[in-house]
Amino acid sequence: MTTAEITVEASAAAVEEFAGRVTGDTSAWMVTTMAMLGDRLGLWRALADSDAVTSAELAARTGTGERYVREWLSSMASHGYLTYDESTGRFTLPAEHVPVLAADSPVYFGGLHQALYGLTGVLGRVTEAFRDGGGVPLAAYGEDWWQGLERFTAGSFDHLLTQVWVPAMPQVYAKLALGAQVADVGCGRGRALIGLARAFPAGRYVGFDVHPESIAAARAAALEAGVADRVRFEVCDAAAGIPGEYDIVTTFDVIHDLVEPAAVLKAIRGALRPDGHYVCVDINASHHLPDNAGPLGAYFYGISILYCLTTSLAQHGAGLGTCGFNEHTARELCARAGFGSVTKVEIGNPFNNLYEITV
Repeated sequence: MTTAEITVEASAAAVEEFAGRVTGDTSAWMVTTMAMLGDRLGLWRALADSDAVTSAELAARTGTGERYVREWLSSMASHGYLTYDESTGRFTLPAEHVPVLAADSPVYFGGLHQALYGLTGVLGRVTEAFRDGGGVPLAAYGEDWWQGLERFTAGSFDHLLTQVWVPAMPQVYAKLALGAQVADVGCGRGRALIGLARAFPAGRYVGFDVHPESIAAARAAALEAGVADRVRFEVCDAAAGIPGEYDIVTTFDVIHDLVEPAAVLKAIRGALRPDGHYVCVDINASHHLPDNAGPLGAYFYGISILYCLTTSLAQHGAGLGTCGFNEHTARELCARAGFGSVTKVEIGNPFNNLYEITV
């Protein structure tokens, strides 16, 4: 199609404007990749711990090659992640950027950048799934995905779970303080459960997950954290039933991934004592597509294709997708599972909704 033919349907100015937008979006992919490299090489940490630096100084501090570091600094400065003083040839990481790129904080993105890099390893298999059906099994995902995901969610588990989310649910807080029996379904590497065990040592905790490698990592983490006396982890498919009875059951960004979400919700309902509470954290999305418009919605749908949706479809599952367990669907599926009430707890989090669900 020639430019003349294009202008029949769209003005050249409109085409140019959209091309500029796509250029920016494509640049963002490159910037995210460069940010991941900075995390992996310790460049962000070194910048956070120093004043303005030259490329030679940063290279010396991190044991990296100056020519590569100079190019990386130039890339990050070009995108505004760093500032550059032309008169001195020095680069600075602004203080307001440190929590996002280089610090243990609720808004730290280093883990997410690593996880996104990890997803590149399954692109070929996702492409095949588009053409042939099915999906990508959990076993196909590499360590960068699992480790990056743990590091990213650590921001919430370490800084929000016991400090903000649990106190926002007074009855849940009281049960934990007294010493509750707690199960975490889809526990992953155990970060949330270990955090609860540290904050509420009178309780007893068990984590269930279908991914054996994650359970092994969770057991090691519990030993390292010194909470193995009250936390255990087991390989278990919750859709087939959850062993034991509990005062509190939790799921953190799990239900939308599941092969059989309805069966798992029913199993959670069956595992709760009559006065029990189900604490559910899931994606902050809408069941109306237009409400999800924008960068965050686009990110959610992309993650869905590369992980959440495809891992469910790989096992002929429901395939809810990342946005699939929104508030509307959560209320509907929980009612079908036999829960009495679903309360959305306001936490002001762009990524997640928090629900307190009772029998």
